[in-house]
Amino acid sequence: MNEVVSIELVNKYLQLTDRARQKATSLVPEGSHEESLLKDMMSMSDDYRSDAEHFRDNGDLVRAFGAINYAHAWIDAAVRIGFLDGHGDDELFTLP
Repeated sequence: MNEVVSIELVNKYLQLTDRARQKATSLVPEGSHEESLLKDMMSMSDDYRSDAEHFRDNGDLVRAFGAINYAHAWIDAAVRIGFLDGHGDDELFTLP
């Protein structure tokens, strides 16, 4: 059982989320309402990722770990609802 949030664990999840963010591609039409929603979702993901780095850099590893998981969840949700294509990667995403 893992009871410790280490800097290595936070960095691992930062890298995992970066991979997910780079791999997923848009499935929504340009200029559509869905594109606006997707942009908002990805902005939330990016903001949480930035928060995770901030918390990590200030030694607050528990909040960093929470924030990076929120960041990844926004990407995962966009894949799940069909706004992003996860390209069949069931390790980075919860596929529909």
